[in-house]
Amino acid sequence: MSLVPTQTRAEGPAAAMLRRWDDQQAAYISRREERFAIMLDVVEATVPADGLVLDLACGPGSISARVAQRFPRMRCLGVDYDPALLALARDWAAEGGHDDRVHFADVDLFDPSWLSVLQGEAPHAVLSSTALHWLPGAVLARLYSDLGGILEQESVFLNADHLRAPTGRELFTTLAAADDERTQAAAHAGGVDTWDAWFDALADDPEYATALAERESRFADRPRNPDLSLGFHVEALRVAGFREAGPIWQHFDDYVVLARR
Repeated sequence: MSLVPTQTRAEGPAAAMLRRWDDQQAAYISRREERFAIMLDVVEATVPADGLVLDLACGPGSISARVAQRFPRMRCLGVDYDPALLALARDWAAEGGHDDRVHFADVDLFDPSWLSVLQGEAPHAVLSSTALHWLPGAVLARLYSDLGGILEQESVFLNADHLRAPTGRELFTTLAAADDERTQAAAHAGGVDTWDAWFDALADDPEYATALAERESRFADRPRNPDLSLGFHVEALRVAGFREAGPIWQHFDDYVVLARR
């Protein structure tokens, strides 16, 4: 059974691909919907009903879709550097009639000028899922500083991700790896896409051919970042001006980190 939010109308091709994306991602993250649920609970508790949520490194819009479903007046801006996933996100928003309050923008977080996409408006919450581990430590620290500089008091930041920096705790590492293996084996045995299979399916649609080619070009020379620890994230957020920061949810080496400006 899929755990993707129920659609409010007949599912079109973009919504179907987003659903397949979510199922594919859940194969690598055993309690992905729990992560989203705690993030949206924090949004409900801290963001005005008509507030603005920034979906950071949004991919095809998994967070934006859940915000749109749960909060019918809330606005969402998703930013990403992957043109193929952005194309799918925009198609999903248009197809489902969400493009009046959910928008997506092509943004490179390596570029210090990325904040211009906000056009001077500060979001009430910034959310990210399974994405910021792609950023080198120096870029991530600068990104947190960027957010600390533009968010107003009481605004929140939430990051859900695997934080797999070596800890020296052998049993912890073994248990986390075994959980990953069980989750992937069960999902793939049930016919859920692997990462590569999902992109192959997207490539079958000629509408995304140009965006996929651009994707290959953009990420060809991007360095893979060494895994960063929970402590790195928490300390970088505090240095960036967040008054409090720490994990609000954990499952083995999978965390949701919450910070309050």
